[in-house]
Amino acid sequence: MEVSFRNTEFDVNLSILFTELPLLARPAAAAAAGFTKVELWWPWPDDPEPPEAELAALRDALDAAGTRLTALNFYAGRLPGPDRGAASVPGEESARFRANVDVAAGFAASVGCRALNALYGNRVDGVAPGVQDALALENLAYAARAADRVGAILLIEALNAAESPSYPLTDAASAVEIVDKVDAATGLGNARLLLDLYHVAMGGADVREVVDRYAGRAGHVQIADVPGRGAPGTGALDFADLFSRLDAAGYDGPVGLEYRADGPSANAFGWLAGR
Repeated sequence: MEVSFRNTEFDVNLSILFTELPLLARPAAAAAAGFTKVELWWPWPDDPEPPEAELAALRDALDAAGTRLTALNFYAGRLPGPDRGAASVPGEESARFRANVDVAAGFAASVGCRALNALYGNRVDGVAPGVQDALALENLAYAARAADRVGAILLIEALNAAESPSYPLTDAASAVEIVDKVDAATGLGNARLLLDLYHVAMGGADVREVVDRYAGRAGHVQIADVPGRGAPGTGALDFADLFSRLDAAGYDGPVGLEYRADGPSANAFGWLAGR
């Protein structure tokens, strides 16, 4: 299948594509595949404060490849896996999130990244949801202020209940509600929805309707086909239509390719027409 992407710009998520290569080799591989923009989950899932030498090495790899980082996750635990963020999780995980905020924002500023994603965090047994929600708002406001200091936006992402049953933000409406609460708490207006069309579809919503309604609140969009989280054309979603709807809604940011390759990642982009 080939899709005409019209005005859409794509970036490659180097935490799910090109993972057959070491982290520092992935920007060059993305560039060789024709991409100048990339995105990342937090690359050190066990370390919210990696040594400066590791940050510098990744910065150098991005620069040498001629790639720009368009979006970066704050510390969120180990992804993919059972962890789904840390902002709302009391104790050590919340502390690790806080410790990471300025590190991630500083790295983003150093490479020209203008979008930072904060995964909300799973519900925790024995902790009242209201307690977690209050902690999340405090931590997300802290992250929004840090993002603002480096000229970035804060992204809030909804996942899907089938794969993340303990994650409380499982539709676009619930994520936008948090966006509004963060903006009200900070007065900065720099919080945005991360609209992941894979999670929308996996959650059972009409993806076209969600795009039409919420794309105007989005600061970043990610895609994968459903089922299987593969490349467009491997599942049921009509991406040509969805990209047209994003255009019509006025979304002019990048679309992150956050799907799994069937084989070498370099061969996972044949669905793109006109590149």
